[in-house]
Amino acid sequence: MTDASAPNRLRAGLATCAELPDLELDDQPLVAALAERRVEATPVVWDDPQVDWESFDVVVIRNTWDYSARRDEFVEWARRVPKLLNPADVVAWNTDKAYLRELADRGVPTIPTLWLDPDRNFSGRAVHTRMPAHGDFVIKPTVSAGAKDTGRYESGDATERGLAVTHTLALLRSGRHVMIQPYLDAVDTTGETGLVYIDGRFSHAIKKRALLSGPYEPAEAALFVEEEIGSAVATPEQLAVGEKTLRAAAEIVAHAAKPLYARVDLVPGQDGEPKLIELELTEPSLFLARDADAVEKFADAIALRALRARVS
Repeated sequence: MTDASAPNRLRAGLATCAELPDLELDDQPLVAALAERRVEATPVVWDDPQVDWESFDVVVIRNTWDYSARRDEFVEWARRVPKLLNPADVVAWNTDKAYLRELADRGVPTIPTLWLDPDRNFSGRAVHTRMPAHGDFVIKPTVSAGAKDTGRYESGDATERGLAVTHTLALLRSGRHVMIQPYLDAVDTTGETGLVYIDGRFSHAIKKRALLSGPYEPAEAALFVEEEIGSAVATPEQLAVGEKTLRAAAEIVAHAAKPLYARVDLVPGQDGEPKLIELELTEPSLFLARDADAVEKFADAIALRALRARVS
């Protein structure tokens, strides 16, 4: 086998954050797997000014999980980095959950959502009247990671509705766009299903359990929220929604066609049919350990793109 340190080696930067300088545990096996393919993979902190991004054949976004509070800075960084995977236009589109509106317009089944714009200067009464009259509902900003700054509320509880108004106004007054959605009971019973795609092809599925149990409570921000994860078998109906979602994304953003990686998160709607919660094209956990071949498939895809970038 050719030494990975040879002068003709390919180089891949694996973008992460300062809190995870050596990558999150699930992604760490990529370094060795890429070395077997004569690709020197180096974890690099995305906002480190000393990094020479030009020195890499490709840069793969992985654990950049501190970006949500600095989304504009992150998007500008993405635009400066050559040969970024997934590319900067995908990052710009996918880091604001308003993309769900565009996918819904193209027929992707999504959760009904009310969108609030901070420029509208909503009063407390106006916010209150826009909240669901029945059932639990969720309030979250359109730019966030995991369940950060997100709360679940009971519509019939006056105290919780008051907390929901306070939460919404705080987000709006800080200049953040807000989404309000009904809480689907299946999140508690069935859970979310994540469909993982590598190089545009379905790889494996995982099951996630609910993260939200009640109203939003300000707390010291964690880098990410721990989730209960299990393996899953995707149904034909889920796979159909996954393919439809990726096709619609490619219609909106050209570079979203055959992405290096994607995760389509689904939950059964009130009609029992799968509904899209999120399409993750920026820095999703891919739960590589949940599939025996996932690390190898991901390393193959990165190595091939690095080779193509070198010879182009």
